[in-house]
Amino acid sequence: MEKTVILSPCGILGYGFPEKSLWDAMEQHPDAIIVDAGSTDAGPHKLGAGVDIVSRKAAKIDLSRLMHAAHGAGIPLLIGSAGGSGARKHTDWTLDIIEEIAREMNWKARIAVIYADIPYEDIRRARGEGRIEKMSPNVPDLTDEALEKTNGVVAQMGVEPILKALEQKPDIVLCGRAYDPAPFAAFGVMRGHDPALCQHLGKILECGALCAEPGSAKDVMLGQLDETGFEVWPANPERRCNVTSVAAHTFYEKDHPTLLHGPGVLLDLSGCRFEQVAENRVRVTGSRMLDTPYTIKLEGARLAAYRTFVLAGIRDPLLIACMDEVEKEVVRSVDAYYGGLPEDVQIHFFHYGKDAVMGPLEPTPVAGHEIGLMFEVIAPTQETANAVCASVRSTYLHYGYPGRKSTAGNLAFPFAPSDVPFGPVYAFSVYHLMHIDDPLRYFPIEMREVEPA
Repeated sequence: MEKTVILSPCGILGYGFPEKSLWDAMEQHPDAIIVDAGSTDAGPHKLGAGVDIVSRKAAKIDLSRLMHAAHGAGIPLLIGSAGGSGARKHTDWTLDIIEEIAREMNWKARIAVIYADIPYEDIRRARGEGRIEKMSPNVPDLTDEALEKTNGVVAQMGVEPILKALEQKPDIVLCGRAYDPAPFAAFGVMRGHDPALCQHLGKILECGALCAEPGSAKDVMLGQLDETGFEVWPANPERRCNVTSVAAHTFYEKDHPTLLHGPGVLLDLSGCRFEQVAENRVRVTGSRMLDTPYTIKLEGARLAAYRTFVLAGIRDPLLIACMDEVEKEVVRSVDAYYGGLPEDVQIHFFHYGKDAVMGPLEPTPVAGHEIGLMFEVIAPTQETANAVCASVRSTYLHYGYPGRKSTAGNLAFPFAPSDVPFGPVYAFSVYHLMHIDDPLRYFPIEMREVEPA
């Protein structure tokens, strides 16, 4: 069996990577360039709003470099979770950039586009047949009302649609929402490698050089599959892969230390062996696949509210010492002013320098000499959010706490105006698993061909 080398340029398309790393990696003759472009790490906003995870400018820079490299070497370029969230709007946005670059290159590129949008009627049918389950107890029920308020639903595709697209020998495979390792795994499976090894390698490569030291999602990684394992190493000589860094990344974004779930995938990593085979290179063996029902993860978001927020600084030690009590009084005062705020209006305070990151889970909530304060108001309309936030700000600014020496103001604002209308706030309304029997059914493939300018 021939070895297969895969180049992963970065953790998210548009994050950027050193151009030298790319061309150094190309000298090692990879068989494919594969890059993940999406994530739900930042929450539901990008999916709900239909906007992209990176700027068009950044996406074009990365795509231009990768397309020139792939075209020059005569190897395919695979992209997962186009535009960040992988809905049709995000996929078409990425496709438009690809076609623009191809015309600039005078390249008659063949592009396989795999969409990942799931019709509501199919979800309702699956729910009626008992084929829908929650990802966690905290996920709301999947009701007709929730679906109607959802701005489209996508599903994470597995390797099968990508394998089907690769059969048509495209220059570029552009996937809608995909399980992050799937494009990497699909290429390895197509080349005849063990699916378990392919999935594990995809798990490592989809984050770029994050498994190296120093780790970065903005640098180039290489992975090589063979008959019994795979090896990974960074293209940048300033980085190193070691047993600890690669093993640690295997634990990344997992709910179980030795099991990894995906579409039709249950990867058992309990028997894995990590071996240092060169100064910057690690070999992995022992990954194996277990039987599991075929499920795809559904993702959908709805408009939940509107937000307005304020950033401010506090340096008075007397106010810092009693700010929790002051904030309770501020909320009581604002609530009384409006004659009782409805339940769908929320006021939240965050104290940077004390416990803003972990909140009540913070083990050492000790404040320093100054606190960065952020407070937000979430309400059904932007007008209400603006109004209540202004009341919170003015009340907090002039609130008379015990021992206060000055009446000039309690808060220091870095910006004017101080109140920032954020706009729509989205929430996941669909975050469920759907059991299916045909991994290709919901992921149609369309072939496109760019005509040179």
